[in-house]
Amino acid sequence: MIPPAGFDAVLSASPPDFDEPAILDIAARTFGVHPASARDLGSERDQTFLLIDAADAPMAVMKLSNAAEDPATLDMEALAVLHATRVDPELPLALPRRAGDGEPERGPTGRPVDATDPAAFRASFLHADGAHHVRLYDVLPGRQRVDPATLDDAALVAWGATSARLGRALRGFFHPAAQRTMLWDVQHAGRTRSMVHAVRDPRRRALVERVLDRYDEVVAPAWPSLRAQIVHGDLTTDNALTDERGRISGIVDFGDMSHSALIIDIASVLDSLLNDRSADDVFRVARLVLDGYQRITPLEPLELRLLGEVVAARAAVTIAISSWRADRGLEDGTFAERYNEAVERTIITLLDAGWDRVAHELGASWPGGGTRSDHSGLAARRTRVMGPALEPLTYERPIHLASAQGVWMTDVDGRRYLDAYNNVPCVGHGHPRVTEAISRQSRELNTNMRYLHAGAIELAERLVTTCPPGLDTVFLVNSGSEANDLAWRLATAFTGRRGGLCTQHAYHGISDAMAALSPETWPGGSQPDHVETWPVPDRARGDHRDAGSFEAALERLRDRGFALAATILDGVLTSDGYPTLPAGLAEAWLAATQAAGGLWIADEVQGGHGRTGEAMWSFQTAGITPDIVTLGKPMGNGHPVGAVITRHEIARRFADETVFFSTFGGNPVSVAASLAVLDVLEDERVLERTLVAGAMLRDAIRDLAGGQPAILDVRGLGLAIGVEFADATIASAVKEGLRERGVLVGTSGRLGTVLKVRPPLAFSAAEVPIFATALEATLSSISDRRRRPRSGTG
Repeated sequence: MIPPAGFDAVLSASPPDFDEPAILDIAARTFGVHPASARDLGSERDQTFLLIDAADAPMAVMKLSNAAEDPATLDMEALAVLHATRVDPELPLALPRRAGDGEPERGPTGRPVDATDPAAFRASFLHADGAHHVRLYDVLPGRQRVDPATLDDAALVAWGATSARLGRALRGFFHPAAQRTMLWDVQHAGRTRSMVHAVRDPRRRALVERVLDRYDEVVAPAWPSLRAQIVHGDLTTDNALTDERGRISGIVDFGDMSHSALIIDIASVLDSLLNDRSADDVFRVARLVLDGYQRITPLEPLELRLLGEVVAARAAVTIAISSWRADRGLEDGTFAERYNEAVERTIITLLDAGWDRVAHELGASWPGGGTRSDHSGLAARRTRVMGPALEPLTYERPIHLASAQGVWMTDVDGRRYLDAYNNVPCVGHGHPRVTEAISRQSRELNTNMRYLHAGAIELAERLVTTCPPGLDTVFLVNSGSEANDLAWRLATAFTGRRGGLCTQHAYHGISDAMAALSPETWPGGSQPDHVETWPVPDRARGDHRDAGSFEAALERLRDRGFALAATILDGVLTSDGYPTLPAGLAEAWLAATQAAGGLWIADEVQGGHGRTGEAMWSFQTAGITPDIVTLGKPMGNGHPVGAVITRHEIARRFADETVFFSTFGGNPVSVAASLAVLDVLEDERVLERTLVAGAMLRDAIRDLAGGQPAILDVRGLGLAIGVEFADATIASAVKEGLRERGVLVGTSGRLGTVLKVRPPLAFSAAEVPIFATALEATLSSISDRRRRPRSGTG
């Protein structure tokens, strides 16, 4: 059967068939070289010979092209090699020589230069079957057709890196001849269906058809979305020489070049190197090759997702083309089909694994992370392996999330949720400025603060400029918990005391010191002797609206024999339900702390980075200047990072007792994330947006609250909003009802009666009606249920 129209004719034409005497004559007539002998190196559709001189030394490699070969394609190959060499001079490329004198075109440095006429690198002569073009290339060192099974792990990584370097060297190159229909290019895999009849083994033929079906269903529709350029397309063990360590020492054939998806290159490498691997080893080997490739060119998520199918398609194309060419007598059958058994095993391994697992094994995320049907199974596994101490899942029907962007989160079933709960991704989920900063820096360098790094110093300087004068010294750590723990150490070292004050339902972290200052998590309500709490203001009930409760807590602490080391306060009082502080109350608390000889720790993990909209830090909104400031969660937009800002004299006292060092504190990747967050806060004018959106959201909730007696209070600052209900049961029902309507919130407060609304600061006025509509529907539904009479029998 003749291939479809538009098929590159060279693959269906018989290769040249010249003997050694003819080759020696052609070499002399076309390139002026006079070898003593010529050794056939084998080729699919051309003839390739190593020319050897009288001393049995290699002189050059001569390629005698198929009569059906388009001269423009040969010119493209020469220009591509010269272009790639200019971009990456260290690539081991075989360089073309000029026809006539057999010398390569070289510049002053000895490296080849582009020729004004690429035809200068070929000669032609007529034969009975048509015109043949002759080209001469430099001889490169190395072994031909290395056995992939002999390559060690380091060599596999190096193969991936060389493939990526070659792709990068060619990405700025173009030639019209690259727009060709070369069937080895997997983008044309569907055309090989006309060849499948030549696969003699029915079982193997069925495998090929199964792979091509998958290609048509999944890969072909996505192909236009893949990165594309001119690619080599055939970097295999047939087309590369290797040194004694198995590294590529020569890339010798550009005959399958085309304009195609970039992943064609790495797919051809994998197709070749996975040959004869056991099923257990296939993915390990593939990952090593990909490690090398992605050190140079990281693959995009879609490329990783489709790579397995593309490798399988390449293997299927290998079987189809080789079987067809053998069937037509275009090649010796044994030579043509020498890889078919090996690539068949690769196909079977991939099919047996299943495409989702293949994608995951090659570095892609699980598609969607799973399905709804496995929610209960995942929850059970979570409980079994993570134990009973882990905080329970938020909702009665757990949400299994797969992705997030801005203020929207998407579950594995494709349902979107408005995120009005997660304050950690401060400037929005997946913000490109932050994710790219992390990615770039992690590829470049990640180390610790024992070495100079300008980024860490810049971050510390920028943080200092956001604070009042005197807060001039920065420690970089890994989390809010670690920041608060260090702040406590600074306070106890400076004051020589052990007493601590926190609010009645505060949360400040997971370390031993912070657990003592986090009543929200105290087991059975037990209170450490060295810690005292004070109740926050209750506007709805008119309680604790002056400094009396705070001073009473100080007195109780003194009565137990503990002098105050520090008061710690989350400036938006998240765990206490976002109560509104009367004007001047925070100043009164601070004054009482200072009078007692203690330091003030401003915990900005929840309220910092513009959460109030009025200022960068919530302590500024409260009108006070602390002694120590702690940062966490939002600082890296979800990347683990934290900081402590304090006065030099406090840091100096601490230094008299110890030396501070954190392995990961201030590492360049965390610093890059933190700097990107500061940039976004400024460039997107996030504080202004937060102030407007927060006021609009509170107003919208208050409008709804007018007809809802169950709502006792609506309060907060910026996008830290609390909605207090009459009891915890209603608050929980509202949380669950909002979840069913696609909005995520939490609950807080000592009695669990407060709806906690604290979205990423990407939340804007556009999302306010979405939230308000969902809340209105939820409240109406709850009211209807409460009014509905119970059914029963009398």
